[in-house]
Amino acid sequence: MKNEKLVVRVLSVLVSVLTPLVILMMAIRILIIPSYAQFAYSLPNFPIDPYGFSLEERLHWSRPSIAYLVNNEDISYLAELEFESGVPIYNARELVHMEDVKMVVTGMRVALAISMVILLIITLSAVRGGWTQRLKSAFHMGGWAVFGLIFAILLFVAINFNTLFTWFHKVFFEDGTWQFHPSDTLIRLFPLRFWQDAFIIVGVISLLIGGLVLLATRDRLQA
Repeated sequence: MKNEKLVVRVLSVLVSVLTPLVILMMAIRILIIPSYAQFAYSLPNFPIDPYGFSLEERLHWSRPSIAYLVNNEDISYLAELEFESGVPIYNARELVHMEDVKMVVTGMRVALAISMVILLIITLSAVRGGWTQRLKSAFHMGGWAVFGLIFAILLFVAINFNTLFTWFHKVFFEDGTWQFHPSDTLIRLFPLRFWQDAFIIVGVISLLIGGLVLLATRDRLQA
């Protein structure tokens, strides 16, 4: 009986920990689609490319760049892209970074799938074991954890996004592999403002999903 209670406690904590992470990863995955770039470029005061890309050109080259992150192609998918002059749109360093980014995105997608399976298994176990009320409380705590996590991120975005952006890259990429010249295609397609807006939108989506979790579990808790 004591072991059973310990297992339930551990699984409940795991649910509370995984819930905000799953919601955050879901929000990020929602944005990894080519059409997001079109939305981002249309936002007010989005900076123009000082080196000459038109909106149409940005849309044209951003589509395969984003699609590469979630398709099954290797880096030749991007390496073969060329301007009308025959010059590759990405240089060697940019291609290496895009490979690294794809590895991170793939890892996130795998982690998201595994985490969702774990939550499903725990939920089924709670139903069979008769501790659904404890499970709902765990999801409720996870919902609040989303708000704490996202508010912290948005606070950093508001105070010093450059520092947050640097920390993010230092966690996932080796030093010297993610900094490029302003004239490089990656920067021209995806300037800092693109990522600042993406962080904010991921935060908003996460808060909306977290809010739904809180509403759903609150109603059942009160029942």
